[in-house]
Amino acid sequence: MLTHAQIWNALDKLAARNKLTASGLAKKAGLDPTTFNKSKRITPEGRSRWPSTESVAKALAATDTKVETFVTLITEGVKPMIHSVPLIGLAEAGEGGFFDDAGFPLGKGWEDSAFPALTDEHAYALEISGDSMKPAFRDGDIIIVSPAAPVRKGDRVVVKTKDDEVLVKELKRKSLRTIELKSLNSEHRDRTIPMAEVQWVARIVWASQ
Repeated sequence: MLTHAQIWNALDKLAARNKLTASGLAKKAGLDPTTFNKSKRITPEGRSRWPSTESVAKALAATDTKVETFVTLITEGVKPMIHSVPLIGLAEAGEGGFFDDAGFPLGKGWEDSAFPALTDEHAYALEISGDSMKPAFRDGDIIIVSPAAPVRKGDRVVVKTKDDEVLVKELKRKSLRTIELKSLNSEHRDRTIPMAEVQWVARIVWASQ
């Protein structure tokens, strides 16, 4: 996953390759001289800010730089980060004590497992058991679930009901009243569940297939 720092560092490298400062690169691209300044990389609220796609495109055009070259500047010197996430079997996930009401992992019984670094510090892993989700997921596959990730139509999600049922499905539609879920295995029926019966919904962001 790209980070704000990677993009801004790539712009700094692009400027240096052309013997320019960040301000000089912005001027050459026909932008406000402060566009790439460090002060513009943080919002007034203190959050990291992305450069606009238009400003990056103009900088590449002004320096006659290909997109492929810019991607190289983004990734060079970057080592994949690995950290541990809590892991539990999907079959156990429906039992009490492993999640809070918002779907964040808690309590004992989790194992530590190393996975590529994620932006959600509350992400966790589930191990698939059985073949009821073939061909999407098979027995022994590991999925990473991010409670903080936005959930959209077409995403594969984990849904926990207030009856402690845990489902792995594709999100078809979500409204204030119901959530419609598509089965990952055509032999199993789709589900429509009243939102009043849903405890939480979380997006699957990675799988070990």
